[in-house]
Amino acid sequence: MKIKFGVVVFPGSNCDHDAYYSVKKVLNQDAEFLWHKTTDLKSSDVIILPGGFSYGDYLRTGAIARFSPIMEKVIDFAEKGGKVMGFCNGFQVLLEAALLPGVLIKNESLKFVCKDVYLKVENKNTIFTKDIEKDVVKIPVAHGEGNYYTDDETLKSLNEYNQIVFRYSDKNGNVDPKFNPNGSLENIAGIVNRKGNILGMMPHPERCCDPVLRKTDGAYVFNSIIKSFLN
Repeated sequence: MKIKFGVVVFPGSNCDHDAYYSVKKVLNQDAEFLWHKTTDLKSSDVIILPGGFSYGDYLRTGAIARFSPIMEKVIDFAEKGGKVMGFCNGFQVLLEAALLPGVLIKNESLKFVCKDVYLKVENKNTIFTKDIEKDVVKIPVAHGEGNYYTDDETLKSLNEYNQIVFRYSDKNGNVDPKFNPNGSLENIAGIVNRKGNILGMMPHPERCCDPVLRKTDGAYVFNSIIKSFLN
């Protein structure tokens, strides 16, 4: 049984092909591009909102993409329990669409950051993390506005309901501000909604799946969601 991933393509997306390649060529699943002006999810089992600079990041990151025709269907799909993954710019779009709580603001350094980072896996009981065999994974980031912020009440709720999936850490899983590449509250790198069917994360798992790259920790995220359909 193969799972079908629908990869949304916005004008300005630049990680759509990375996501497509990872799930179709590396992980041997079905995949199809979904153009932003369409309203057909093409019977996808999982929707991926990829990284990049949708609509040139004009106005605010993800703010215009949120109103793309296809997002009406993505929102409906997600609200009915469909599985959705947003990486980097995709995470920003999910927040703008209110499918996840909080906002992403400019990095604390006011500089674009592009490097591999360590992530402590805080919750292994989600459909996106059950296949992760390690406590810490190494995944690249590449963003200028990845500083996660929310109000105190929402932050308390995220912790209470175990919605924080990844935190920036060192290779041993120590969470400290000095390992935080963007200034995110509590080193937050990725979260899920309360129902657990929507994942948003700033790091790029689609960029570290192929063994040829000698780093494959991103495959854990995709394999987890694939296996959730088989159980």
